[in-house]
Amino acid sequence: MAKLFLGLDSSTQSLSAVVIDLDARKVVYEKSLNFDQALPHYKSHNGVLPNRDPLVKHSSPLLWAEALDLIFAAMKKDGVPLGKILAVSGSGQQHGSVYFNDRIAAALEQLNPQQSLVENLRGVLARKTSPIWMDSSTAVECAEIRKKLGGVKYTASRTGSDAFERFTGPQIRKFCKTEPDAYTKTASIALVSSFLASLLAGKIAPIDFGDGAGMNLMDIRRKVWDMDALKATAPNLKKKLPPLAASGRVIGPVSAYFVNKYGLNPEALATVWTGDNPASVIGLGLIKPGQVAISLGTSDTFFGTMEKCQTDADGEGHVFGSPTGGYMTLICFKNGSLAREKIREHYKIADWKKFGELVAQTPPGNDGGILLPWFEAEIAPRVNKPGVHRFNLDAKNAAANCRAVFEAQMLSMRLHSQWMNVAPAKIYVTGGAANDRALLQVLADVMNCRVLRIEVSKSAALGAALQAAHGWLTAAGKNPQWDKLIAGFTDPVPNSEIRPDKKAAKIYDQMLEKYAACEQEALEPN
Repeated sequence: MAKLFLGLDSSTQSLSAVVIDLDARKVVYEKSLNFDQALPHYKSHNGVLPNRDPLVKHSSPLLWAEALDLIFAAMKKDGVPLGKILAVSGSGQQHGSVYFNDRIAAALEQLNPQQSLVENLRGVLARKTSPIWMDSSTAVECAEIRKKLGGVKYTASRTGSDAFERFTGPQIRKFCKTEPDAYTKTASIALVSSFLASLLAGKIAPIDFGDGAGMNLMDIRRKVWDMDALKATAPNLKKKLPPLAASGRVIGPVSAYFVNKYGLNPEALATVWTGDNPASVIGLGLIKPGQVAISLGTSDTFFGTMEKCQTDADGEGHVFGSPTGGYMTLICFKNGSLAREKIREHYKIADWKKFGELVAQTPPGNDGGILLPWFEAEIAPRVNKPGVHRFNLDAKNAAANCRAVFEAQMLSMRLHSQWMNVAPAKIYVTGGAANDRALLQVLADVMNCRVLRIEVSKSAALGAALQAAHGWLTAAGKNPQWDKLIAGFTDPVPNSEIRPDKKAAKIYDQMLEKYAACEQEALEPN
């Protein structure tokens, strides 16, 4: 009998499902539901509710619950053998928080399959909407928490990250300050991941170490709630939080709601969910310390894995618990494809093939020309005021500027990931720009290591399915090994390897210091 496992991923804009056949080593089913299209009555735009304040970004937790019903209905309609699923796990967009009153536990235990999940949840929310990762309205609360914990370096060393606007702790603090009565009536706080895991398990689910670290509330080394951080955030917060647990740990059998309504296997195990970034670590095959993946998308994201916890004293990077044990690191560079596209548009370059040809016309190191392409405020380094800076670079020279944007982005990644003390032997790349060989060659040369392309369309949902398999095997006493578990699911694209040019690598070794000096000069107040 095939061993089938279900992974779900509730991202900002959609809910995705992936079913894997572990014995056949393949994905046997994929499905995605776009929130705006499938659930238009919530009036969300790209999964976010409209708000007069551009800094406030909330979503409806009922939208996520209704989407869960819809995707199970779709799987049933599509003939997915739900009765043969052995375990379910999942991931959710990080940092989104859901607030319940004291009726939640009873409601979860008594989910009625004759009603929808939304109907079952009527009257249990202490707050109608959920602040999500895009919310940047908590700068004041971040400053207050940071001050109470002793500054950027101490906050990061304690919780894994500096206090960030999109993190859950500052969101909770703002809620407590602005709606004190509603906060007092809040009996339980969940993340997107633990909320959906709770629905599947029919009981309040733990928060895992990966997503828990995205709250500025967890002691990153001991993996327990940090009492000083809790006190710095809001009163009586410990009572309102579920316990912390390892990703993929079995909570219990799935709720009878899903068994009776959709035909899910009554013996299927519900496991602890994680955040979408930690789940992607599995889906991209990053299971050993020192492995690195880069997602080249709207923002460029640098993922690393490490055994022992190291934190960023400058507070630019993040450390989360990894679902495979140990830690994962994440650095987000906001000016990713956005900056590359701005350069292409400015010089009226027809397509990326022509862009790559112009890069090839210029030498590695660009004759000393450096560009800082901060078209938007940047996270790493911290740039609050957008601006494009050129050093020894002619703004009229299209080819030089094409190379300069590639070099700047890769040198910035190398510079701002040094705190991890990771020297990767190879880097896996994914995302929209991963097909651009000219960009990948610059990446290989700057990092002086092999670059391999990996095509995983739903890396978080795949990671969740593999996490479900790991949880089920562990519960069965099988002691599963991650490298064997992911084999066949996360292999690089054949013949996609790009090797560094040794001469170019030496040039970039010398250029890194100059790039850092240019960054520092641009960041100094006038």
